[in-house]
Amino acid sequence: MANTSVSTPESVNKDSAASNEQALPPVPKQEKTQAGSNVGLKGGVFLTKKTNADSIFIPEEWNDEQRMIADMVSDFCKMEIEEPIMKRGYEFDASKELDLIEGQLRKAAELGLCGLSISEKHGGLDLDFNTGLLFSEYIAAGFSFATTIGAQTSIGSLPIVYYGTEAQKDKYLPGIATADLIASYALTEPTAGSDANSGKTSAKLNAEGTHYLINGQKMWITNGGFADLFIVFAKIDDDEKLSAFIVEKAFGGITLGKEERKLGIKGSSTVQVFFNDCPVPADNLLAKRGEGFKIALNILNTGRIKLAAGGVGGAKYATSRGIKYAIERKQFDKSIASFGAIKYKIGDAVMRTFALESAVYRTGRNIDLKYEAFKNGGMSQSEAKLKAVREFAIECALLKVNGSELACNVIDEVLQIHGGMGYSAELGIEMGWRDARITRIYEGTNEINRLLSVAELMKRAYKTKEIDLMGPTKSLPFHIAKTRVPFKSGKGLDTEERIVDNFKKAFLLISGAAGRKLKLKLVDEQEIIMCLSDILGEAYIAESLLLRVQKLQNKQMRSKEEIEVLSSVVRLYLYEALDKVRKQGHDAIAAYADGLEQSMMHRMLDWLTPRYDVNAKELRRQIANHAIAKQEYPF
Repeated sequence: MANTSVSTPESVNKDSAASNEQALPPVPKQEKTQAGSNVGLKGGVFLTKKTNADSIFIPEEWNDEQRMIADMVSDFCKMEIEEPIMKRGYEFDASKELDLIEGQLRKAAELGLCGLSISEKHGGLDLDFNTGLLFSEYIAAGFSFATTIGAQTSIGSLPIVYYGTEAQKDKYLPGIATADLIASYALTEPTAGSDANSGKTSAKLNAEGTHYLINGQKMWITNGGFADLFIVFAKIDDDEKLSAFIVEKAFGGITLGKEERKLGIKGSSTVQVFFNDCPVPADNLLAKRGEGFKIALNILNTGRIKLAAGGVGGAKYATSRGIKYAIERKQFDKSIASFGAIKYKIGDAVMRTFALESAVYRTGRNIDLKYEAFKNGGMSQSEAKLKAVREFAIECALLKVNGSELACNVIDEVLQIHGGMGYSAELGIEMGWRDARITRIYEGTNEINRLLSVAELMKRAYKTKEIDLMGPTKSLPFHIAKTRVPFKSGKGLDTEERIVDNFKKAFLLISGAAGRKLKLKLVDEQEIIMCLSDILGEAYIAESLLLRVQKLQNKQMRSKEEIEVLSSVVRLYLYEALDKVRKQGHDAIAAYADGLEQSMMHRMLDWLTPRYDVNAKELRRQIANHAIAKQEYPF
């Protein structure tokens, strides 16, 4: 239950490429069934603009071909990963079984799964972005193999897909699509993690001007133990910014360290890579000199939301395992699925997973719509794809945080449902627990992503003027004055709309006041910014969940019984989110304000987040009972 990325080298097997075309049907670009206004959406504007429920994409709208891909990936994970592990009784180990893991990757390539974002011209599928997220969701059931193939299809190949010259694409992408070339991504160094641009790896052009000589050390290199090709980031001469290079292992001057001993993802190869006068042809410079850091950031943006989709997949898979075990396990002459304490865990997992799924695919579809708009405006395909993802960098960062924490929390509770058997290696639950933990660290730690989400929003509001935060803030006192009564849920979801709107206003209230008080010093107050990020994340996910259920009601896309359960999902999520928004808001206020200002800010936040009168126990039980009746994650 994990997800990452790596990729590329040089030999091309055209027969294998042809078989890819037969393995999967062509995936049609998603039809524009949503209201066209979505194309004009900008990242972050959800905070200040009201979104129509019918304008968003929801997972219930997947077409037959996309569902076929999901089923195929699910079958692959079951037959090639889960069943062999259960039969062996232990997990795959990259330190001893690299050939076996490489074989799994090649089997995936035969199904077309290693060329998701590669053009059809180069033997890939060229999936739209949202379908790529669907792949990330379902491959999460492949445990550490999700990291192996994620590196091949994402960070290892996308730098070439987006930034490579036509000659570079022709040379490397066909081999990556067939897994004849296994690729990896070499960015992190012993002294350069989150601060990637501080890396010391160097590149110097030789006297003849034909090759760069690369020297340095990289660490935590996924797929590094059997990669044919590395995307390497290094500084040319005394440059301030990194450049990027396509480096073949066959160039020489490359030494690999031993496989790392890790807490989880043991079936994924992770090594240190040492470069000693590694000669790289000048033509293998990727993009322009000094653009490596930009490449790294843009590729990480795509990886962040893919991790969120993987979190959804991991949570669904784990929840289903937990439900099945709870039904079968008897204690005190009863199935433990009948116990309230177990229903609490199941109901909570279903609620949080459904909510995050709503936000992930809403965002993925917006990225696709933005890509279409940019391309129709005259941008190249690569530039349009990059800029579309960059447009939603705020949402991608928020979703990465919430997706990774969802995966970790759900698998932890499912392990608890299994009791002692969960702690045993026999069922693979503890393996999932260990594999999930890395998701809070890679593609930028969750702390970095929390800071990034708010920093990017503030940049767009006050530097580039893309988002107007000042206008909505001016009307806050009038709104807050009318919001002093407890929330009471009725038959519809009108009250729930008010709660979501108040989450947004709570963020505007606190961020605006903190900004006025601290000015430029706010950037150094990371505790405050992380509180604000959590409020922002709750606002986005809660709104996405609400809009999805409203659309399902409007279009009658689920049964009346399921709509009732999903309305409970909305209410339970908002009930829990209210507590989080209230706490994070009060913590932020106490961190910068004092005296009368602090007292008044606390009072206004309490008015925005009053008591919400619902029976959380009954809501959870209703959701859990529905899932238990289905004997798996029910949606």
